[in-house]
Amino acid sequence: MPDSTGLMAHNWGFAIFLLGVAGLCAFMLGLSALLGSKAWGRSKNEPFESGMLPVGSARLRLSAKFYLVAMLFVIFDIEALFLFAWSVSVRESGWAGFVEALVFIAILLAGLVYLWRVGALDWAPEGRRKRQAKLKQ
Repeated sequence: MPDSTGLMAHNWGFAIFLLGVAGLCAFMLGLSALLGSKAWGRSKNEPFESGMLPVGSARLRLSAKFYLVAMLFVIFDIEALFLFAWSVSVRESGWAGFVEALVFIAILLAGLVYLWRVGALDWAPEGRRKRQAKLKQ
């Protein structure tokens, strides 16, 4: 049976650390509440960006292309993450791991080719129309 006093003595340092972190957070929040300005006025509610006053409405309609580019970035970033993990264990996984990595890359490449063929990656409307006209023929 392990010595419980040794275990308690070992964890005291961590408990003191957690109390110190909680105390420091409470101190900083309390100090900012005491020292912070409480003046509310018309200029307090105005947006301020890089020293420029806002012009126009903040409600802009963005194209879904930005969302698509962000999703493609995330997908291929995760692909790079998986391939890096595979490359670390390439000797242990052998040929089976190599074939699995090739299948993984082929599936993602097929998705990319499909998006390209459909015209999802074309930013210009005329390029999309030309590509869709070719697909309908």
